[in-house]
Amino acid sequence: MKNKEEYGPDQVVNDIRKLTREYPFLSTGSIGRSALGKPIPYLKIGEGPFRWHFNGACHANEWITSLLLMNFAEDYARACANRVSFWGKSAQELFARSSLWIVPMVNPDGVELVQRGMSAIHPFYENLLKWNRGSNRFHRWKANARGVDLNDQFPAHWEEERARRSIHEPGPRDYGGERPLSEPEAIALSDFTEQTDFHAVIALHSQGEEIYWNYRNNEPPESRDWSERLAASAGYRAVYLEGSDAGYKDWFIANYRRPGFTVEVGWGHNPLPMDGFEEMYDDVARLLAEALDCSPS
Repeated sequence: MKNKEEYGPDQVVNDIRKLTREYPFLSTGSIGRSALGKPIPYLKIGEGPFRWHFNGACHANEWITSLLLMNFAEDYARACANRVSFWGKSAQELFARSSLWIVPMVNPDGVELVQRGMSAIHPFYENLLKWNRGSNRFHRWKANARGVDLNDQFPAHWEEERARRSIHEPGPRDYGGERPLSEPEAIALSDFTEQTDFHAVIALHSQGEEIYWNYRNNEPPESRDWSERLAASAGYRAVYLEGSDAGYKDWFIANYRRPGFTVEVGWGHNPLPMDGFEEMYDDVARLLAEALDCSPS
């Protein structure tokens, strides 16, 4: 897939189809559907006992995280097939130690709004126009098609985050909905996490080149050590974060007491420009490979 000026829901579906044809040891499926009925596909790599999950594009204008994850999946699959080194590690060993489920695009409806705008036939046309202050430019849009910020949707002190945000109606960002897990995308990700029983998760966002690894003292002892390993591999900064709730990483740590990380990739204004993609990918791929290497032997 490599460098693309735009990377949307159709490209994700097509590229997953191509990868599973080329590498039969990969498997795929869908965790559910978006508010507009689009599939939310996943890709699985590996057969080891330690279960990792990576996801991207929870926020619509951070769609570059989807392309980063799909490039990573392609490079990892190729290294496994050719039995070669993968970012300084044995791809075959990583494959044997861990199973990785990637959900590259949690918010396909929102991504499509950012990239294409909308026409009068859009099911939520009138509402979206109102929520976006009358503009048909959605480059700042983070929410899903119903104006709900999916990373404020999880039942981890959701009420406190809602009060802190003080956003009480749908819009481009920061509206957590009328209740936790009101949106089909958040429900799908929550159910998928519970059903698959992941041992550790990474949610890719942009931007800032930081790693958030803690949540209200619920994180296990290894979280700090792992975050420092990830940070060192990418040249990022591991950050102890307070005053933030209701995110996917927050809910995962609170619910399971297992390592969960939010990784803010790149630097600049969202959507991040593609002219720095190769350098960004180099950092992120090293970080994600290091994460897989954290899996117990």
